[in-house]
Amino acid sequence: MAALTGQVVAAFSRRFIVATADGLLPCQVKGRHLRVVCGDRVELQRDGDNGVIESVLPRASLLYRSDAFKTKAIAANVTQLAVVVAPRPSFSMELVQRCILAAEDQAIPSLLILNKTDLPETPRAIERLQRLTRIGYPLVTLSALTDVAPLRPALHGHTTLLIGQSGMGKSTIINTLFPGADVLTADYSEALDSGRHTTTHTRLHRLDADTAVVDSPGLQEFALQHLDANALAYAFVEFRPFLGHCRFRDCKHETEPGCRLQEAATAGEIEPKRLQLFQTLRRLQKNAAQRL
Repeated sequence: MAALTGQVVAAFSRRFIVATADGLLPCQVKGRHLRVVCGDRVELQRDGDNGVIESVLPRASLLYRSDAFKTKAIAANVTQLAVVVAPRPSFSMELVQRCILAAEDQAIPSLLILNKTDLPETPRAIERLQRLTRIGYPLVTLSALTDVAPLRPALHGHTTLLIGQSGMGKSTIINTLFPGADVLTADYSEALDSGRHTTTHTRLHRLDADTAVVDSPGLQEFALQHLDANALAYAFVEFRPFLGHCRFRDCKHETEPGCRLQEAATAGEIEPKRLQLFQTLRRLQKNAAQRL
């Protein structure tokens, strides 16, 4: 029997839904070692009303996170990352930056979405995001409960991965863009200043032939252990003009004389807090590696 090809549009651990030319097909994976994620293009064989994924076609990109012990792939073949934040509950600026650094490592452009702009804390949220908008990351502001029109032009022609902490309104954005999606939503906790997980799996929704959005479960952490020191530094886009110009080839960008990143931070050419974040992430990586 000839193999079918399709794209994985939903991933539930070891179970998947694949969109083929004949429609949606529930699938499992052949063997225990084949790793499949939402967005993958795959070859499969039909087995009655189900399918068996036999191979993954070459990926254009793979966004993933990793700590010292495991790697978690999130989505494949995305062409844009959209990090969703909101004025309330408060968001982690470090988590936002970590997500963008992972995308930069895969040459995936990033977009910031500030949801719930009807809330009074909006000006403060916009001010916090200036750390990223000042270096070129675009920002779309909206209130998904009333209108997602401002977001549509930014999505057009892309396969966009929506990512963010719980409670930011990702599921509301998905439900508004795709009225048939019926994604479960939940209120956030005022007492804990946090949201609750409502999305339990990764799913691709298609707006048109050229545009898709991948919804993913809410995050509380995003480790970058898979990036070595050079890859991590290069993921900071504003560092790139200065890399390779330090006095010492093996410069750690900490306290070494002639470090171009330290000089750039002192001169205001890069933001000192971004250099501090790089140094913090490098220490975390070294400490995690030493515990293995």
